[in-house]
Amino acid sequence: MLSSTFSRWASINNHGPKATTTTTALLQKISHSYALGRQLFSTAPILDNNSYDKLGIIGLGLMGHGIAQTAAMAAATSKNNNNNIHSSIIAYETDPTFLTRGRDRIQKSVDKLLTKGKLTSSQATSVMDKITFTNDRDALNDVDLIVEAIIENIDLKKDLYSDLGDRCKPSTIFASNTSSLSITQMALASHRPSQFVGIHFFNPVQLMKLVEVVKTEHTSDAVFDTTMEWVEQIGKVGVKCRDTPGFIVNRLLVPNLVQAMLLVERGGASVRDVDLSMKLGAGHPMGPLHLADYVGLDTCLFIMEGWVKDFPDERAFVVPDILREKVKKNELGRKTGKGFYNWDGDKQGDPIEL
Repeated sequence: MLSSTFSRWASINNHGPKATTTTTALLQKISHSYALGRQLFSTAPILDNNSYDKLGIIGLGLMGHGIAQTAAMAAATSKNNNNNIHSSIIAYETDPTFLTRGRDRIQKSVDKLLTKGKLTSSQATSVMDKITFTNDRDALNDVDLIVEAIIENIDLKKDLYSDLGDRCKPSTIFASNTSSLSITQMALASHRPSQFVGIHFFNPVQLMKLVEVVKTEHTSDAVFDTTMEWVEQIGKVGVKCRDTPGFIVNRLLVPNLVQAMLLVERGGASVRDVDLSMKLGAGHPMGPLHLADYVGLDTCLFIMEGWVKDFPDERAFVVPDILREKVKKNELGRKTGKGFYNWDGDKQGDPIEL
């Protein structure tokens, strides 16, 4: 309607070739702005058959390969005739090396399940056949749902979603697996915020049942409800959350780890006694400092520094000096062999007392 009205105006007020060129350029800008406005303020996106038939996964690292495998296994092994949960899964990586590594991880995991008798030969074949591995981003253009699991860098994610918003079909839904970054910022960068959700899986994805499904103030109810249903279809348990720092688990967990560090930093208790107290007194499977080491002290610092920067008035968000010092010395926990404990690979050693 708007573009045709301006076209009629142009034909009536045309004053030669130069005016025609100028008018054409103006119309292109207006048309682009109008289309962008429709995307930004749309609250009722069209879902193809209210399902996510064709799935796209971006990033095949620790989390991404697990999400791809979980979705493929749900389609290949469902006892409820849900083999059509996904007709196909597009697994995308920019780097061919990472793509091969992700495919090998999935294949190794599937082979192990086959050996243990948890998958039949036909099911194992079906899992791998469901997934198309590619370095071609154009393969994502017509998928129904994209789950992104790239590095935790907000600028990289915003650039990615800006590109996806331009290239993907109008009904494609976007979901970020971020554990701590703003879903809203990424949603706005995509130019289709009503079609954007957070889907936070936990590591290892194949085993952990919980998925936090995050809704922003822009997210369509239909998109959110369909995403919750999809989480259940792939065998997970979804919990609903608003776009709040750390969502549910990390919002409660990370400050808990920080308080344990501050207690040790003040000399209030030893590393050993803090962890032992939480295991025997609170029934936790591992103590907070053991867990911080396992997650990675650099990851803890990254999350908390981001929260402190974005929410300076939140008193629960603070960075302990001891955490900064250990990261500066490359004492990152399990991954470097030393943190609050000594480590031998994945085996926890003795605590390092201050």
